[in-house]
Amino acid sequence: MITIVVGTNRKHSNSRKIADYYQTILASKGAESQVVDLVDLPENFLSNALYENNGKNEAFNEIREQVQSADKLVFIVPEYNGSFPGILKTFIDGLKYPEGVRDKKAALIGVSSGVQGGVFAMSHLTDIFNYLGMHVLALKPKLAGIERNFSEGKITNDLYNQLLEQQAEKLIEF
Repeated sequence: MITIVVGTNRKHSNSRKIADYYQTILASKGAESQVVDLVDLPENFLSNALYENNGKNEAFNEIREQVQSADKLVFIVPEYNGSFPGILKTFIDGLKYPEGVRDKKAALIGVSSGVQGGVFAMSHLTDIFNYLGMHVLALKPKLAGIERNFSEGKITNDLYNQLLEQQAEKLIEF
């Protein structure tokens, strides 16, 4: 099972749209997947699911388990202020440590409104995942100017589609 993580808790986000699109790519290749959207995080998880409360919030634990039990992960990483969203870091901090994502395989997809395509966000996140012992696929598509390249549920940029297809194939083989 491949779990796709929407790296923001923003409602109706472009990241969620990309996650749904990527799920169709995986399905076309015969890979089973599910989407975990951080918009579904319980409002109180900051105060009762982290640190000394780790494992005590049942609603958070259900979401956390979807990530921790996955064979492979895909993170849709939006660029917020030159990095990735704080909610994604907080979610990662709520995973079991150190075994939460250790030795798991992951792919990253950067999403931005600007021209960077989330390159810094993915770099920062890769550093964290390397520290946690996760194996990150080297091909990391950077979907810059996403609003101009996504319409009616599909990416309209041929290069972006080619990169996502290649990444999905590599992830399945990874």
